[in-house]
Amino acid sequence: MIFFAVLVSSVGIRAYRDLSRPEAWSYWRESYLSPSMTASLIAKADLDGTGRGRAALAISGEIGIATASWLRGRLDEAHLAPGDVLLLSSPGGDLGQAIIMGEIIRSRGLATAVGLVNASGQIERSFCASACVLAYAGGQPRYGVEGSALGVHRFVTSTPGRDPVAETQRTAGMVLSYLAKMGVSSSVVEAMSETRNVRWLAPKEASAMNLVTDPLRKP
Repeated sequence: MIFFAVLVSSVGIRAYRDLSRPEAWSYWRESYLSPSMTASLIAKADLDGTGRGRAALAISGEIGIATASWLRGRLDEAHLAPGDVLLLSSPGGDLGQAIIMGEIIRSRGLATAVGLVNASGQIERSFCASACVLAYAGGQPRYGVEGSALGVHRFVTSTPGRDPVAETQRTAGMVLSYLAKMGVSSSVVEAMSETRNVRWLAPKEASAMNLVTDPLRKP
């Protein structure tokens, strides 16, 4: 009994110390209390208005410090099959988490698209910007929903104690390597580097970059 009490006390103290770090508390809070994204399962997502569709998981919100693990859990619950769709709507967020999300999406053979689900279960246009574009890039294929938008901008790094120039170069290299692996043109990284403000890609531009692989048009 005394051993058990000491063990519990030890674990509690260690957990307190772990959660006393701001980044650890943020991760724990997002993992268990308040995820930064929401998810909704759609039995039959009609992306182009033709009446045909596949199962989809719609996620929306900001990509946070624990979103990749959250996404893995939601996909496990959804039981999507290869070729089913992950529908994204997000202003961006954590770059590293977005890349892991893209890797998860690709490993499961899922397609991606940008959009929202309304109260009637219909797909509406939306946007996917900044780090969200990296998660979207994991899809195969990557649908271009008519009216939805993809936005890119320069990634800014602010890791304390590190050379900002070297850190920016490292980040650019990581993003470039990831996008090449996903079959996206390096011209996306060039577009990112042009401005700190979000640059919305025209549909033809996104297709030319091979970011959108399958443009959809409603009849």
